[in-house]
Amino acid sequence: MRYLMAFFLAVVLSSAVQAQVSVSLGINLESQPVWGPTGYDHVEYYYLPDIGVYYCVPQHRYFYFEGGRWIGRSSLPPRYRGFDLYNSYKVVLNERTPYLHDRVYRERYVSFKGRHDQHPIRDSHESKYFVNKNHPEHNNWVKQQKHGSDNGREKGRENRPERKH
Repeated sequence: MRYLMAFFLAVVLSSAVQAQVSVSLGINLESQPVWGPTGYDHVEYYYLPDIGVYYCVPQHRYFYFEGGRWIGRSSLPPRYRGFDLYNSYKVVLNERTPYLHDRVYRERYVSFKGRHDQHPIRDSHESKYFVNKNHPEHNNWVKQQKHGSDNGREKGRENRPERKH
């Protein structure tokens, strides 16, 4: 009986852990910046090897090293004012605080500096990216979604026989 209870508890706990992992790895296209590269349904961080900066998608914050510590801000520091996020290379990192392992990522992705071969979300014509409110096609997509659901309701009304009281 004890083994059966332990087995049941293990199954329940593993299911809860699996559910939590599934939720945390869900799609976050609507949160990704439109300068982010296409091809990723879920992103925690982008590493920008050209300037050694990390961008946290859920927090919408840049993390950069300054004054001997990591700073998190909603915008890049003034020294990167002219940096082109749309045409720079972004490395997707799905871990909690990748900037704490900066040396590893700087060494691993040094060869990505100066590359300009990624397609940004802003320029994508794939409808899955239109969910992002900053995508140029977002408003048209929203109208289409509303129009499609209104049409469905109207069609449903047309096909139903009228009730007589």
